[in-house]
Amino acid sequence: MDSIKDVKAKRPIRVWLLIGLTMIFFQVVLGGITRLTGSGLSITKWDIVTGTIPPTSQKAWEKEYELYQQTPQFAKVNKEMDLNSFKKIYFWEFVHRLWARSMGFVFIFPLIYFLRKRWVSSSLRIDLLLVFLLAALVASFGWIMVASGLIHRPWVDAYKLMLHLGLAIFLFEFLLVTYLKVSGIVSKVSISPFGKGGRYIGWLLVLVSFQVLLGGLMSGMKAGFAFPTFPKLNGEWFPSILFDASNWTLENMKAYDISVFAPALIQVSHRLTAYVIIIFGSIFVYKVKDGPCKALCKQTVGAFIMLLSIQILLGIYTVLGCKYGSVPLFLGVLHQAVGLLTLSSVVLLWFLNRVRNVQNIDNI
Repeated sequence: MDSIKDVKAKRPIRVWLLIGLTMIFFQVVLGGITRLTGSGLSITKWDIVTGTIPPTSQKAWEKEYELYQQTPQFAKVNKEMDLNSFKKIYFWEFVHRLWARSMGFVFIFPLIYFLRKRWVSSSLRIDLLLVFLLAALVASFGWIMVASGLIHRPWVDAYKLMLHLGLAIFLFEFLLVTYLKVSGIVSKVSISPFGKGGRYIGWLLVLVSFQVLLGGLMSGMKAGFAFPTFPKLNGEWFPSILFDASNWTLENMKAYDISVFAPALIQVSHRLTAYVIIIFGSIFVYKVKDGPCKALCKQTVGAFIMLLSIQILLGIYTVLGCKYGSVPLFLGVLHQAVGLLTLSSVVLLWFLNRVRNVQNIDNI
């Protein structure tokens, strides 16, 4: 599977893809900061071109502030916010959008150069086209998400936030697989390098991906505030509200800012999924010893164990920190970042488990 046509092109394209991965990773991190600082609704317009320049005069700042004053978030949450405080939340949303625009330039101009050089094969072109389509979808859905908080509720819709985050992470993981395809990684064994543990990798990929989406809902619903305790949830293993059949309504799932039912359900699901991941992860690690797992495979398994352990601790301390009335910014952002890295380690495990069936991959 030779996805690069010219030997000279292999290193530039690999570096280019790696830069893209790094930029998307930090974009997800910036998105977390924007969410936790309540900055996402500070810019009420989506100007693709003119939006690259922030307000440069007092009059321009006052105009932006006036637009923000017309939003539900200002009326219901930040009514006492002055112009200087507004500038602080504007900063994070502006950086988040500017970083996204920068990624567009980083991707497009080198790609044009590589295409003119005829360095990109048809298979890699298809992968890169999908990357661009996914990026456009993420950006479009980002604005749909923001727009949902400019009408009635003083924050973005939790379900749209989950979809936006899910699409962004899928974009990152798809680009990661594209990078791995051109990196020259290949197994020299015909069986799974993870032995009997290989059969559990697919389950881990599904579970960790689902857990990331639940994390998006946790953030969007501010579910941590409802039960900022561990291991029990306010003294109960399972909140009693979940055992009342009358609460299982679509309206309660939609009105998560009024009823505690949805936050309770999501937090219980998030915790239970974590326990299931620990069980499957432990079985996988135990079964790996039966396979011909070599250096890179062992390093990836070790990275998965380390990242999962850190992620669990970060999740616990993030929830406990919610009892003070706000999500701890550093812990919350780190929890999201390590979650993305944990999922990436599983994607790498999945790739290594299947790449043995791919022939003729050139080493770089």
